[in-house]
Amino acid sequence: MKTAVIVFPGSNCDRDMAVALEQVTGAKPAMVWHRESDLPEGVDFIALPGGFSYGDYLRSGAMAARSPILRAVSDVAARGVPVLGVCNGFQVLTEAQLLPGALMRNAGLNFVCRTVALTVENSQSLFTAGYQAGETIDIPVAHHDGNYFADDETLKRVEGEGRIAFRYADPVNGSARNIAGVLNGAGNVLGMMPHPERAIDRAHGGTDGLRLFEAALGVIA
Repeated sequence: MKTAVIVFPGSNCDRDMAVALEQVTGAKPAMVWHRESDLPEGVDFIALPGGFSYGDYLRSGAMAARSPILRAVSDVAARGVPVLGVCNGFQVLTEAQLLPGALMRNAGLNFVCRTVALTVENSQSLFTAGYQAGETIDIPVAHHDGNYFADDETLKRVEGEGRIAFRYADPVNGSARNIAGVLNGAGNVLGMMPHPERAIDRAHGGTDGLRLFEAALGVIA
């Protein structure tokens, strides 16, 4: 299993993501700088980590979405390679139009940093197969621009197609329909604001995020 973490100027969760991937696969991921134009040959899984790419200048993720490496990410995603975007990574995926919607300033205009309860909406995807539909899991959040927005037609479509992976069990940031994580149409791209890579070790408060990586990386059925 060959994995890669995309690193932008301002990424601050890239090492957390690398630790999670190495823990599950037993191999260190490639750390790919955003100015690269190619991904490692034969890459099986790509992660876009959290942070503040380009200092959230213009809009969160807007400048990072124009990085050269995003063309390569888009190409392999179209071929079915799993891509996970967490927090700022989710913002980048929406700005790159790999996922629908946009992430706006939190409704309360405050940075939210705490563990929140999520409801698993779709347990049939590549990323969520380790959970039960309707299950409640605890995952940390840390964001200022996590308010998921999409127009009514888009929200109706992603609901109808089963592309909502996770919802907040209680309101956190004003997200439409309490959406915390969204899949693309093929189910191989997931963007989510909560940080599963920070919930892989019991000593750090819980392991509810571990099953996401185990499922997506083929460690469990």
